Amino acid sequence: MGQKATRKEQKSKLSSPTFFKRLINLYPPYLGAGIKVTYIKEDWRQVEVRLKMRWYNRNAFGTHFGGSIYSMVDPHLALMLTNLLGRDYIVWDKSAHIEFVKASKKPIRCVIAISQEELDDIIQHTEHGEKYHPEFKLEILGEDDKLIAKVYKELYVRKKRQ
Repeated sequence: MGQKATRKEQKSKLSSPTFFKRLINLYPPYLGAGIKVTYIKEDWRQVEVRLKMRWYNRNAFGTHFGGSIYSMVDPHLALMLTNLLGRDYIVWDKSAHIEFVKASKKPIRCVIAISQEELDDIIQHTEHGEKYHPEFKLEILGEDDKLIAKVYKELYVRKKRQ
């Protein structure tokens, strides 16, 4: 008989980009919206997400539903930073704003990346336990690389108290 995975083993699996990609693609809100994570870089610095138009995820005007467009990028920066910074940090979404630029009926995508400079900046601002609110701008692109939407996200990051 198999044994239940310990909490440590479960966390270890969740820190595996391959396992996490499989898991999030089965997440009911992602399945229902037609969102698919297509790539997670082994070091957690890049995630690629796609959204195909389906009959069940279009809005009243026959284009991509705005909620699905935002949902495709919503959790990833916080999850990426959680894996990059490790257990000594608290990472939460603080706020977000989306600017719709162009309607689309075709597949759309977003590449979400965290640079070494951004990571170093976060570590520097939080090294003594201070809270920090880094801001990120994400671009949702169409098949033709035309801008569909811009998403501005602000995160809450703090080193845990010892």
